[in-house]
Amino acid sequence: MQNHFPLWKNILVLTIFLISLIYALPNLYGDDPSVQVSSANATAKLTDDQAKQIEAAIKTAGVTPKAFEFNNSQVLARFTNTDEQMKVADSLRENLGDNYTVALNLAPTTPSWLRALGADAMYLGLDLRGGVHFLLEVDMDAAVKQAEERYVDDVRLALRAEKVHYQSVAKDNGYIKVIMKTAEEKADVLKVVKKDFRVLDITEPPASEQIWLKISDLEVKEIKKFAVAQNMTTLRNRVNELGVAEPVIQQQGENRIVIQLPGVQDTTRAKEILGTTATLEYRLVDMEHDVQQAIEGHVPVGSRLYYEKNGTPHLLDRRVIVTGDQIVDAASNVDDNGRPAVSVTLNGIGATKMGNLTKVSVGKPMAVVFIEYKNETKVVNGEKVRHKEKVEKIINVATIQGVFSKRFQTTGLDSPQEARNLALLLRAGALAAPVDMVEERTVGPSLGQDNINKGILSFVVGFALVVLFMAVYYRLFGIIANLALAFNVVIVVAILSMLQATLTLPGIAGIILTVGMSVDANVLIFERVKEELRNGNAAQSAIFIGYDKAFGTILDSHFTNFVVAVVLFAFGTGSVKGFAVTLIIGILSSMFTAITGTRMVINWVYGNRRVDKLSI
Repeated sequence: MQNHFPLWKNILVLTIFLISLIYALPNLYGDDPSVQVSSANATAKLTDDQAKQIEAAIKTAGVTPKAFEFNNSQVLARFTNTDEQMKVADSLRENLGDNYTVALNLAPTTPSWLRALGADAMYLGLDLRGGVHFLLEVDMDAAVKQAEERYVDDVRLALRAEKVHYQSVAKDNGYIKVIMKTAEEKADVLKVVKKDFRVLDITEPPASEQIWLKISDLEVKEIKKFAVAQNMTTLRNRVNELGVAEPVIQQQGENRIVIQLPGVQDTTRAKEILGTTATLEYRLVDMEHDVQQAIEGHVPVGSRLYYEKNGTPHLLDRRVIVTGDQIVDAASNVDDNGRPAVSVTLNGIGATKMGNLTKVSVGKPMAVVFIEYKNETKVVNGEKVRHKEKVEKIINVATIQGVFSKRFQTTGLDSPQEARNLALLLRAGALAAPVDMVEERTVGPSLGQDNINKGILSFVVGFALVVLFMAVYYRLFGIIANLALAFNVVIVVAILSMLQATLTLPGIAGIILTVGMSVDANVLIFERVKEELRNGNAAQSAIFIGYDKAFGTILDSHFTNFVVAVVLFAFGTGSVKGFAVTLIIGILSSMFTAITGTRMVINWVYGNRRVDKLSI
């Protein structure tokens, strides 16, 4: 028979529709403004006593939660409105301290039977939920300069390890200049450099007792590439510390990073945490040389001059014992005297270094150096100029009382807030290079809701007009096309929900566009059916030929749109990708619903019987 689907094909189409309906349903239930509380230590789980403490703290705020949920990793308190949510979040941050991460969230109200099937609603993007958008620019020049400084120390240490004599190793105008006294020393230096530093290009200047080293162009590219990748990892860790749900962190171009934090309204704290380049270094104090001579300009070769916050000078060993990238965990607390402190946990390499040093250095003073890059805007000749300043200050000098390695405590901080911020930054890791905040936008939650309302309204109006036109112009065939159109939207929403994609305004635009594309395919089929009827073909033959002959045209038009959508996804960023994703899913779905879905229903209505006239 011409217009008849086998049983398996009918069951397949109905099964796809049923599954799509189930996984699209969660998007109808909405969300509750919620506060999510978890341990600041990502590997730790909350206990029952901690959950009761959090529940008591919520009641202290004078707000009764709509629901209070607790599992092994976090507490979730639901509220009826955002005012209650914000009030409780502020109270918890103040009362619980730094051992907990308090995050604003929108908790879905999806029924448990749907959640048991793994059905969850789509995430809402920044433009629909509200929040902040940052565009950060990585300072590539600073990344290269930091690499040059590291190579200066590495070359110096390598020469000492090989017991090669030299006069000085210093950075000058993009070069690492090694100065020797004799030609014999030069040969030994060249041997070490060629063996251990193949990424450095060697230049021999007119002065015979000098060697100039420069980072190769290939290595510079790798340094810049690593700086962006490392900064993205660190920023992602810092965002996790802030407790933001569904953040977007993407690279834009060669040296820019886009960060979108849905639900965040406190831009000051977000900027403070994301843009700060801070770390610690632990160094031994040089007790053999005179600090006063160093202040006058006579700094020993193996030492550097640093100052405490109160201006007290100290000579510190150039060799760093442990750096911030070897810190795996940090938490703020208070020491035995009630002063703010940070408890530090080192990785294996850092613990070994610290243990080895403290074994032979009991009774010697060790300093903790706080390093931070600050961006300042100064007015020069009437124009604002951004200036980066590297601030290095000693926050603590203490005598090593005994052997320690993996865990110890750092004091000398000014306030508990400074201790909390430093602990957060150390947990997340230091930025590989400073970043500049080149763009900042805030989307309020009310504006986000307004965007949702307008997006839904535009979809409803467009959908209603299409449905009306198809029903009037194509009669029963138009009504069947409208059913397929609704089926198409359900499939798109279900797939986006299964993928846990983030829905944005451009994504809504992509869904609306697929409505028009789906109808366009049916219009091509129906017009071909009408043409076959005008040519005198029987009704059953007209239906069969209409679908058969229109398929090639529909495939061509959808394929060209699909290629465009793939190109948009490949080369676009942010919202463009969101539009492309919904468009790609919509194109594939409309092919299925417009051809297979409508054909199945039309076969139910007109198949297996004699038909003299079609309602088209």
